[in-house]
Amino acid sequence: MGAAFLITLREGLEISIVLAVLIGYLVKTDRRGDLRAVWLGTGVATLACVVAGVAVHAVTKGLNGKAEPAVEGSLAVLAAIVLTFMILWMHKNAHTMGGHLRAKVDGATTLAGVAMVAFVGVAREGFETVLFLLGAESGNAKGADVVIGGVLGLALSAAVGIAMYLGSNKIDLRSFFRYTGIVLILFAAGLVGKAFHEFPELLEFNNSWLMHSAWSITSGPFAKGTFYDFLNGLFGWANEPERIRVLAYGCYVVPVMWLFLRNPAPVTATADATVEPVPSLGSQTATL
Repeated sequence: MGAAFLITLREGLEISIVLAVLIGYLVKTDRRGDLRAVWLGTGVATLACVVAGVAVHAVTKGLNGKAEPAVEGSLAVLAAIVLTFMILWMHKNAHTMGGHLRAKVDGATTLAGVAMVAFVGVAREGFETVLFLLGAESGNAKGADVVIGGVLGLALSAAVGIAMYLGSNKIDLRSFFRYTGIVLILFAAGLVGKAFHEFPELLEFNNSWLMHSAWSITSGPFAKGTFYDFLNGLFGWANEPERIRVLAYGCYVVPVMWLFLRNPAPVTATADATVEPVPSLGSQTATL
C-alpha cells in the first residue's frame, strides 16, 4: 500500500500542477470558454489510462509456469526504467514545465487543440502511474492494497492541487519532489532486485552461488509482520534475499542516487511552473 500511495501521490500532484497551470493561464488570457476542453481532454485521458490498466492486469493475471516470472520480471524492469527517467527528468526540467505548457496553449487556437494539450499532459502521467502500479503489484503487494493506496494517494494529491490553485503558499514542492524522488529511487531499486529474482527462476539458474541467500533473518520485525510487509512492498526488502538480488539493488541504487543528488534542483526560477492568476504560487515554496 505504501508504494502505491507514494506513486499516485506524486504522479497525481504532477497532474494537478499540469491542470492548474493550464486552467490558470486560460483564465488569465480571457479564454474561459476553453476550460471545458481542458476537462474533456482530462476525462478522455483518465478513461484511456483506466482501460489500459484494466486490460494489462486482465491479460497478466493468473499466469503460471515460465510466463509468470517472465511477465513479472519484465514489468518490474520496465517500471524501474521509466520511473528512473521520470525522476531524473523532473529533477532537471521541472522549472521549465510551466512555460512549456503555456507555449502549447498559445499554439492551440481551437477547442480540440486545447483538449489535446490537456490529454497529452494528463495521459503521460496517467500511463506512467498505471505502469508503476502494475510494477508495485508484481513486487509482492496485494492487488487490494495497491488499489487502496492508489486511491488515497490520488485523493491527497487532488486536495493539494486545489490548495495550490486557491493560493496556498505553504506547499514546498521542491522539497516534496526531492524527498519523494529519493524514496522512489529506493522503490525502483526494489523492482530491479525483483527482476533479478524472477529472471534466474525463468532460466532455471538456481544452483549458482549468486542464487544463495545473502542473509537469513528468521524472527523479529525484519522477518515478518506489518513492518516487514511495508519494507517489502515499498523497498523490496526480503528476509532471505538472493545474492544476485542484493547486488542488483546496489548496482542500481548507487549510481542513480548519485545522479539525483549530485546537483540540486534549480533554485532560481521555478516561477515558470506557477499557476498564473494566483500570486502566492509565484513564491519559492509553492513552485516546482
